[in-house]
Amino acid sequence: MALSLGAAPAAQADEAVLPALVTVGNVRSHLENLQTIAEYNGGNRAHGTAGYDVAARYVIDQLRRAGYQPRKDEYEFDRWVENATPVLAQTAPEAREFAHDTDFRTMSYSGAGEVTGAGVPVNPASAASGCEAGDFADFPEGAVAIVRRGTCTFEQKADNATEAGASALVVFNHGATSDPADTGPINGTLNTLSSIPVVGTTPEVGAALVEAGEGLELSLAVDAEVRTETSYNIIAETKGGNRDNVVVVGAHLDGVPEGPGINDNGSGTAAVLEVARQLPKLDGVENRVRFAFWGTEEEGLVGSTEYVTGLSQRERDRIALYLNFDMIGSPNFGRFVYDGRGQLPDSATPPSGSAAIQKLFEDYFAGRDLVSEPTAFNGRSDYGPFIEAGIPSGGLFSGGDGVKTEQQVEYYGGTAGEDFDPNYHTPRDDLDNINWTSVDQMSDAIAFAVETYADSTLPVNGVLRTQQTQERSAFDRRADLWVR
Repeated sequence: MALSLGAAPAAQADEAVLPALVTVGNVRSHLENLQTIAEYNGGNRAHGTAGYDVAARYVIDQLRRAGYQPRKDEYEFDRWVENATPVLAQTAPEAREFAHDTDFRTMSYSGAGEVTGAGVPVNPASAASGCEAGDFADFPEGAVAIVRRGTCTFEQKADNATEAGASALVVFNHGATSDPADTGPINGTLNTLSSIPVVGTTPEVGAALVEAGEGLELSLAVDAEVRTETSYNIIAETKGGNRDNVVVVGAHLDGVPEGPGINDNGSGTAAVLEVARQLPKLDGVENRVRFAFWGTEEEGLVGSTEYVTGLSQRERDRIALYLNFDMIGSPNFGRFVYDGRGQLPDSATPPSGSAAIQKLFEDYFAGRDLVSEPTAFNGRSDYGPFIEAGIPSGGLFSGGDGVKTEQQVEYYGGTAGEDFDPNYHTPRDDLDNINWTSVDQMSDAIAFAVETYADSTLPVNGVLRTQQTQERSAFDRRADLWVR
């Protein structure tokens, strides 16, 4: 197995063997099995459920049949848990109940408590509302602070409110765009546990509270706590290949409690699992390939973060690159490649070598006369801990809660003005939610990338496949400029 990285994209792809072995039929079989597991185990594969455990056993069994020795990578983590439905109500000057999920949501890591007090807007017309301690000058002790979403973090607003003596904090959405993330109730997270209850509302609720004027009184209740829980990743790697130049390939195995999670992320799991099953049929690998099925991604990238932070520096230096596949079968799909060049406004600074991974996927699709587009490296999936550790990373994504444009319909077909996955994080994320053309194209690209990098990672980290046994020295893989 030796692909020519210098060949034209179409010719290079034609040399690959693994994409032909990874069939959409086999990927579909894995997805059917994951759906069956969810259906018979409470309807989902979320962390801490029987559905997750049985799905993990399925992955382990499939890997063992293919000759791997998979292991559970166990970890503990602190999880914020809401024990009861929160309450937000206006009690004066007139009574009004606000509906949970429709009008407001509790922010993750909100403090617990039941409070009733005056509602006091804090610089509500400014995007910097609540961002400075001075915004809370003369703030009445025990009142509920009302601020606008804007230029600083929710945590900073909560800290300033707490210091000013607020009993609770209401953050209302800004409605700056038509994006549901800007117009719906804020689904926010505080980085650390707050001392006071914190909720996020729609722009309409915020406007109503601000316009209520003097005499506004609010009642708010949050029942939540932080618990220490355990979970695990599934890790397996090839028996052969350079152990000092490891290609890590990952997808998160857990889903959300709301549904079976077949696109998110059964699709990525199934494709990675099938690539792992077929890889041993090749003549051998020059570089070791490690497959990871992450736990608790939906709780905040916990499994992948615990894995990366648990590695020694030497173990991190041995990782040549990381490939991430989270949602590859969206019904209104796009072909998105992670922005390894760091050119999109929302992208983090990628480690050196990430641009080469992006180019490999772009060239692969171009060689198949398929359009692809970059998508932001914004930390929303399990590549986040790897790029934070300076490990070159890349991958594919078929779209989630973003809206497809008319131009993208020309690229991929589908429906303009609708989300790439209208059933994202809902009970309808089942087998009927999968676009098999997307799965077919994406799984072929995944197989091609794995076969390529199993043979040589030269464009990513400068390691020749002929230097299998040479010890690599650690170096700084994060830079401001590199050849693109």
